[in-house]
Parts: sequence; structure tokens; C-alpha cells
Amino acid sequence: MNAVECHQLCKTYITPKKQPGVMGTLRALVRRENTEVVAVKEVSMQIAEGELVGFLGPNGAGKTTTLKMLSGILTPTSGEARVLGHIPHERKNDMLSRIALVMGNKSQLWWDLPAWDGFLVLKELYEVDDATFKRRIDALMETLSIGDKVNTQLRRLSLGERMKCELAASLLHAPRVVFLDEPTLGLDLVSQKRIREFLKNLHAEDGCTILLTSHYMQDIQELCDRVVVIDQGQKVFDGPLQSLSDRFGALRQVRLQLNETVSSEDLGKYGRVVESDEESAVIEIASTDTPTIVAGLLRDLPVRDVQIQEISVEEVIRRLFEERAASR
Repeated sequence: MNAVECHQLCKTYITPKKQPGVMGTLRALVRRENTEVVAVKEVSMQIAEGELVGFLGPNGAGKTTTLKMLSGILTPTSGEARVLGHIPHERKNDMLSRIALVMGNKSQLWWDLPAWDGFLVLKELYEVDDATFKRRIDALMETLSIGDKVNTQLRRLSLGERMKCELAASLLHAPRVVFLDEPTLGLDLVSQKRIREFLKNLHAEDGCTILLTSHYMQDIQELCDRVVVIDQGQKVFDGPLQSLSDRFGALRQVRLQLNETVSSEDLGKYGRVVESDEESAVIEIASTDTPTIVAGLLRDLPVRDVQIQEISVEEVIRRLFEERAASR
């Protein structure tokens, strides 16, 4: 059974267009001009119960708008969506009580109150009984290491501590579907790692469905087997993360540390020069030619050190967007 599904989902915003200055304001009062902005265009996908799916795209691709439509905050312009069998924008209690939306740049807890006070309010809103609340909150505080933070005003906490409190607040009622929009945004590497481990354990223990957006590819690589990629509001890929990587899997990047400067023309004899400076260079080559080309580099150039790497997932995503931009 699908926990989340949408078909030809679209969202279009109508924005007023105004010329600058006083005269532009006066003209807009007399004759208003509007511009249509298509944020999401005919996105279709199905997410089965218990799946953890990465939702990728550049800034402005429509990821957050899609999550807002799936969580019922926004009403689609056209198309259909269902979450746990419900139409999201109808915002029925049976659905709202079983989903959660966590946004890295938004807070649901009160800025001037301790997180604990917010937890108590959410307990009443979601009608969580005392025994379940104690069991859930104790487990969440221990896992997220926030037991000594929940009685401090939220605005006095660091960004990482606030994000952990937001996660705990969103998961108090044991939601069956969790929408995570940039949950590690702005966090240091240690906090990012802890939140990834927490999400991995949460998914394993609760079996909840998670749709995760992130600009940190480490989040996606560690947590998601499947990814959905959108660009300019349109879905451009839906499938296993590995098959996305395989698009450029026949390539390798050779990183060279040089004892002296080598011209781009000389480097280009061995492969595509990705970058180069006075003391280093990166060359892209076919994986089947790696032994021959590396041997030639070591023989003919003043190489101090060499590293051979696969194309990173982040680089694959970037090239996917570049290919689309070039084809338009």
C-alpha cells in the first residue's frame, strides 16, 4: 500500500507585476498586470509504506512547495495527491494526527518558551496519553541528547540543539508519515551526523514513511536507497540512488599533486581537465582506461601524488541539472 501518492500535481502562483517608482505604483492601481509562476509542474510519484525516499533538486525546484501540498498546507492548482488515503488539503484530523512536517528554516516551538512547554502543548493537541508521552519523550530526549536542554528558552539554544528539539516535537505522536525539509540545514558536521543516525534508527524502529529533502548529499547517501529528483518543478528522475550514480559510473577522476606547473593542453592529452592550478589538477578519464592513463601520467609528468576517485553523487546530480539546462 502507498503511504504517499500524487498524480500530475501542479502549483501555480499568480504574482502582481509592478514597474519601479511612484508612476509604476499608480499604473498598478489603475491596471494591474499579473505574472504566472509555475512552482510545481505535473509531478507524479508513489511512496510505499515504510520507504525512506530522498527528494532532490536545486534551489527553487519546487521541493518545499511539493511537501507543503502533501502535508495539506497548500492546495494544488491541479492534479491529485493522497497521503494515508486522504486528500491532504482537506486537512482531516485522521490524516493530520498521523503525519509530521519538519522544516529546517521554520520552527513550530515557541521562541520564548522552553522546549518542554511546547512538548506539553503538543501532547494535548495530539491527545497523547500520559504513559505514551513519557515513553516517547524519554526515548527521544535520550537519543537526541537534549535532556539538559529542554528547560532552556528555545532562543537561547544553538541551531543544532533547536533542530533536535524540533525533531522531538514533531515525532511525539509517532507519525506514520514524516516530511523532512532540510533537517540538517546550517548544522555542523557532528550535529548532522547525529541527526542522520537518529533518523536511521527511527526509520528502522518505527517503520514510518519518510520523504527527505536535503542539499547535503551525505544525508541522502547514508539514508536513502531511492531518490526523486525535480528541476524547475518537473520530475526528472525517480529510482534507486545507485542507478543515478551509474549514469556516470564509467568515469573516474584522477587527482594529481604536481611538483611543477603543467599546462592544461598537456593535461588534456590524458583526459578531460576538470580543474588545474600551479600544483594540482583533476582529470576525468574512462574507468576502463585507468591503468594505462595513470601509468602514462606517472611516467611523463612531474607527479608527486595521485588519487583515483569515483564520480561523487553530488557531482552526478550537478551534471544531471547541467544536461537539462543545456537541452532547453
